[in-house]
Amino acid sequence: MSATDKDNLLKSARFSVAPMMAWTDTHCRYFHRLISKKSLLYTEMVTAPALVLGGAIHLLDFNTEEYPVALQIGGSDPTQLAQAAALGAEHGYPEINLNLGCPSDRVQSGSFGAVLMTQPSLVRRCLDQMRNACNAEITVKCRIGVDDQTPAETLPSFLGMIESTGIKRVTIHARKALLKGLSPKENRDIPPLDYSLIREMKRAFPSLHISVNGGVKNLIEAKQHLSDGLDGVMIGRAAYHTPYDVLALVDSEIFDDKRPPPALEVAALMIPYLEKHLRAGGRLHQVTRHMFGLFAGQPGARHWRRRLSDIGSLRDARLADYSALLEEIEKIISLQIELETA
Repeated sequence: MSATDKDNLLKSARFSVAPMMAWTDTHCRYFHRLISKKSLLYTEMVTAPALVLGGAIHLLDFNTEEYPVALQIGGSDPTQLAQAAALGAEHGYPEINLNLGCPSDRVQSGSFGAVLMTQPSLVRRCLDQMRNACNAEITVKCRIGVDDQTPAETLPSFLGMIESTGIKRVTIHARKALLKGLSPKENRDIPPLDYSLIREMKRAFPSLHISVNGGVKNLIEAKQHLSDGLDGVMIGRAAYHTPYDVLALVDSEIFDDKRPPPALEVAALMIPYLEKHLRAGGRLHQVTRHMFGLFAGQPGARHWRRRLSDIGSLRDARLADYSALLEEIEKIISLQIELETA
């Protein structure tokens, strides 16, 4: 990877959309890119065994319009992770992120994700082999700790190990992963957030690019974390459920770039993509399921969600159905403007 590519990645990492299973697929990322041109987007986690043993190379597919985009992989076998990283780099991903933060049962049963934070020597071997296998930038996403660990004691040594491998960027979810007794959903909400510890880690490791993740709900909070000295912010669920509300001002307020078009225009810009997807044999809902929150907080939001759901439930949903919905939303917005100016 060229120095220019690395510099562009570093700049885009100031704000990123988190990898989210079953959510941040290629359709979602294309949609998000229409709202923010600068944010760093992440794939869903792809497991190394699926790529290396299962041959599921199609999981690496993405649109070039998604750049800058990073691949997140999960696994615990250093050789498999190295092979998966090489495959990702060959497919054009400039960044390969190792998942050390996911607390799901599926991840635990495969002995990877957050549980690997209890095995730093294994993590070191994984990172070393991944870095040696390709020229993509290798990064890490982790928690502040797991189970009975005391994060203030264990996280510094863990980050020190990561830094010693040559890794330059780490994203830290500000909660512990409680692998015994909590569901994955509960692990996203119940363990308390400790942003102050992440700020301490930035002071302790000034050479590491450290992004914070977990509980960040809007751009105001994101900007506060940046003002507090962190290098980047990663937002997950809020960016998915209210994409325009969260992402629309990212380019102008964080990257000093221009604002995106209005939400209605973003919806219209999806038409060529939807048309291509339908021609390839796909279903409309496979794309539009990521778009329910586009008008959140705006006129027509409820109508948009209801009608988009209705259209998505049709097995033979057509592009004409989607276009008709855009006309309905346009009328609602126009009526609202008339009422406000009357």
